[in-house]
Amino acid sequence: MEHTPPARTPKPYDIRERLLLFACDVVRVAQELHRRGPIAGALSVQLVEAAVNAASNLEEADDGSSRRDFLAKNRIALREIKESRIRLRILRATGYLTDRDDGLINESLELVKIVATMIRNSAANEAAQGLEQRRRD
Repeated sequence: MEHTPPARTPKPYDIRERLLLFACDVVRVAQELHRRGPIAGALSVQLVEAAVNAASNLEEADDGSSRRDFLAKNRIALREIKESRIRLRILRATGYLTDRDDGLINESLELVKIVATMIRNSAANEAAQGLEQRRRD
């Protein structure tokens, strides 16, 4: 591949901002992939959709109408990040991506871990609050 990854400052603390930057990096990679034939083009479109959907769902989660809605949107975002990760790994394994793109693949793994932890913590907090409420009743 002929693209050069953007120079990056330290990763942002805000997960929504970090996922936005990930989606932007995916778009940049996909622009290059799209020129490399029908298979790379098809995978690049699917990759962009998954990364952008992940960022969108995580952004929407904060405005969820309920705790349940918040968790549901986070779970959707997690699935979309995982989909992005597998597509990146396939593109790397088939030679469409190179070692210069390994940072993007690693970022997808880190994002999976962060969002999965957010979901686990939210679910545990919700369960603890429910237990506390039942004790008071």
